[in-house]
Amino acid sequence: MAIRHSFASVLVVGAGPAGATAARTLALAGVPVRLLDRSAFPRNKPCGGGLSLRVVRRFPYLQRALERIPTLPVARLRLDGPDGASALITSPVPAALMVRRVEFDALLVSLAVEAGAELLTGIEIVQAGMDEHGVRVSARDGRQFAAPVVIAADGVHSVIARRLGLNRGWAAERVALDLMEETPRTALTDVDPATLWVSYGHDLEGGPRGRAAAEGYAYVFPKPDHVNVGVGYLLSYYRRHIRARPYDLQRDLVGRLRRDGLLQGESVRRHFTPYLIPVAGPLRRPGRGRVLLAGDAGGFVNAFTAEGIYYAMVSGDLAARAVIETPDPPRGLVRRFRRSAAREIGRELRDAVLIQRYLFADRARIARVLRNASRFPETTRAVLDYAAGERSYASVRRHLLSRFPALALRVIWDTVGARAARLSA
Repeated sequence: MAIRHSFASVLVVGAGPAGATAARTLALAGVPVRLLDRSAFPRNKPCGGGLSLRVVRRFPYLQRALERIPTLPVARLRLDGPDGASALITSPVPAALMVRRVEFDALLVSLAVEAGAELLTGIEIVQAGMDEHGVRVSARDGRQFAAPVVIAADGVHSVIARRLGLNRGWAAERVALDLMEETPRTALTDVDPATLWVSYGHDLEGGPRGRAAAEGYAYVFPKPDHVNVGVGYLLSYYRRHIRARPYDLQRDLVGRLRRDGLLQGESVRRHFTPYLIPVAGPLRRPGRGRVLLAGDAGGFVNAFTAEGIYYAMVSGDLAARAVIETPDPPRGLVRRFRRSAAREIGRELRDAVLIQRYLFADRARIARVLRNASRFPETTRAVLDYAAGERSYASVRRHLLSRFPALALRVIWDTVGARAARLSA
């Protein structure tokens, strides 16, 4: 691809999936790129670690690269609802690939370096500024870096987004508090390591009851030599309704799953890490001037499934391509990125927010969805084909709208009504 500008260098801040993917794309296009991160790799990163296999379709080079790390393909999913409804969904081919972030992120960073990116670790960015000439960032140790363009992929607590006024902080109803441990199977193991278990609207023992479902989830994700167990709630819900401390909540979940026959062993506190996930959809303006926000920094996470890796990589790649294709930054840079992200992943991320709000508003709705998973196998297969990369989101959306038009109308109606109520409050 021909380079249409003369950048001295592009800075990518944050070397997670979004930043590493952006750096690789830039380097392969011949753009000098410096990839900054406060950690050395491999480093631990709290995350469920589930990859829908469409990531391999979107990024074909991963097919061979993933052979370097342990992975676990999974073709069976058990979904539980808050009132006992359950569905077991089996795909004829693997629909998800389970990885450990400590290994997967290091792999992506190595691919960026192999493509020509310069990796600088041990750099914790604490300040950022921008003018008509470029962007400057300062590290805690006093080092400073400047570039015509910066891609900020520095996570949910993005320092660059805060310092430049792009996002001064997430409201409590826009993020989920995820409590997760990734424990070796020698201490804690799932009884059925071939199955993902997810509970939507997960009820606490003694928690609040009512028509609305608890605004959260619980999960058990198998790994080759570990198991990920976690529970998460919207931060606003956690603050209103939950008095238990984070690790006490996690330990209670493990005990409950052990009694239900899903787990064996004990929770191990040193493997426990709480973290925040943005779940309200991408920011309306994922950048300004010479700065683009990718991954969690820009809110590129599926609000319903809390899946972030795929969207982080896509947003990082699209941010890099916007830089490559913009001959005169900052003119048109953010607009090009926003339009390409909206075109590829915008609709599904917006729909995910609507679905999340619609289902959590009524626990009976979650039960109906689970019952329909077995009653309408063609619909379930369409969703599985999408997860496996065999079908586009647009085609799945058309299938769902044609198969369940009443559901689509109710989602829209409920969402419009909720917005009107907030505006009139």
